[in-house]
Amino acid sequence: MSTAVMTSEHASPVRHAGNVDMKLEVVVIPVSDVDRAKRFYLSMGWRLDADFANGGNWRLVQVTPPGSACSFFFGKGITNATPGSVQGLLLIVDDIDVARAELIEQGVDVTEVFHFEGDRVHFTDIHGRLRGPDPEGRSYLTLASFGDPDGNGWVLQEVKTRLPGRGLGSMDVATLIPLLQETEEHHGEYERTAPKHHWSEWYAAYLVARERGKTPEQAVNEAGAYMEANRQ
Repeated sequence: MSTAVMTSEHASPVRHAGNVDMKLEVVVIPVSDVDRAKRFYLSMGWRLDADFANGGNWRLVQVTPPGSACSFFFGKGITNATPGSVQGLLLIVDDIDVARAELIEQGVDVTEVFHFEGDRVHFTDIHGRLRGPDPEGRSYLTLASFGDPDGNGWVLQEVKTRLPGRGLGSMDVATLIPLLQETEEHHGEYERTAPKHHWSEWYAAYLVARERGKTPEQAVNEAGAYMEANRQ
C-alpha cells in the first residue's frame, strides 16, 4: 500500500458539512462610480453601514437592505469584476406589489411583475418571462427586476410561505436569548392593557418584525396591529 494511501487513511476525520454555521454576511457589487452607486442604494432606504477610504485608490462602502441579514460592499480597489456584471441578486419580499410601488416612488425603474414559462427561473436575459404573477400564486415564482446605474441586476422575489427550515436563518442561541428577553419585556407592557390573548401570537408578530430589521418600537406597533387585525 502506498504512503499516500496510508496518510489518507490515518488523517483526522473531516467534520460533516452542516456542523459549522456558515452565514453569508456580505456580497461584493462591482461599480464604476462609487458616489453614484451610494446615492442610488441609499435612495431606496438602504442603511449605510460604512464608508471607508484609504488614499485615492481604495474605498469601501457597505449598505444593507431593510430587514436583510446580508450586506453589500461596493467601492474602489476591492474587486476586479466588471461593473454591472453581477446578475440575479435576489431581494425577498412578502408583497411584491407593495415593494415594487415603493421602489417606483423612489425613482427606481422596476419591470412589471412576471413569472417564467415552465417555472424555469434564470437571470441571463428576459427569455421565457410571462407577464403577471405566478398563476397558482406560489411562493418564489413571482418576480420583478431592476438594475443599478451600472446594470447590476436585482430581482424582487415574492415569498409568502417559506420552504421548511428557511425561517429565521440568521438566528443563533446567543442572538435569540436577548431578543426573547426584549420581546418578553415589551409584551409585558402590552399585556397590561390588552384584551385577553395568547402570548405566542404577539411574540410571533414581534419577533418576525425584529428579524426583518424593524426597531423595537416599530415591532411593538406591528405586533399590536397584528393582534387587532386577528382579534376574534
